[in-house]
Amino acid sequence: MKIYLDLVFLLNFSFDFLLLLSVSLILKRNIKILKILLGSLVGGISIFFLFLNINSMLLFIFKFLVSILMTLITFKFKNIKYTLKNIEYLYINSILLGGFLYFLNNTFSYKHEGIIFYFDGLSINFIFLIILSPIIIYIYIKQIKELKCNYSMYYKVDLYYDKVYKLNAYLDTGNKLIDPITKKPVIIIEENIIKKINKYRLIPYTTISGNDFMKCIKIKKLDIKDIGVFKNVIVGLSKNLNMEGIDCILNQSLLEGI
Repeated sequence: MKIYLDLVFLLNFSFDFLLLLSVSLILKRNIKILKILLGSLVGGISIFFLFLNINSMLLFIFKFLVSILMTLITFKFKNIKYTLKNIEYLYINSILLGGFLYFLNNTFSYKHEGIIFYFDGLSINFIFLIILSPIIIYIYIKQIKELKCNYSMYYKVDLYYDKVYKLNAYLDTGNKLIDPITKKPVIIIEENIIKKINKYRLIPYTTISGNDFMKCIKIKKLDIKDIGVFKNVIVGLSKNLNMEGIDCILNQSLLEGI
């Protein structure tokens, strides 16, 4: 079997460049391309040492040390937490692309040596890495950013009324509902959460379909984890929030009053 060392180097260099670039974009490291190229060069050159006759343990240690060196060259050392986070995402992204190549191997049954796949003596890794891997990385980064954006709006809350209700809340910036009498912001929960309601009043609100009234109560307090405790909060009762896994919609004005 012939192995073209120049293609092996170029493949590994491209692979490492995509990994380091994705880490920089996901963690918003704002690193110059030259630094990423230098880190990738170290990773590309290190591939030649893998052809040495060494046992699996030494090979694992060598790979790990190379990954540390790559991150230090690319992102520098600021503190332990910063460096470990860089290494963590380097391995997460590596598993993503490595899993993609492994899937290709199993699907098309190409011969392989490690992560190098062969068909009639020609590796197809290079073609798929150059063409498809950047697309996979782009989709992955886009999804990660969306998840970070969405999940930063999720909170755990304890609602105190006749008892303590533990709810999953979402901060909806579009919720601008204000009690016209007390001028307090209104949060919204599923109507069926609280079974026994002593008294309530109606608050007008506007939707796309028109004007309506929402049944509202005043609770003792609302404890938003990692944010704070709010007393005498107005809570609107909705028949259907139409949000999967969400029991409560917070009001932006409530948090702005901290």
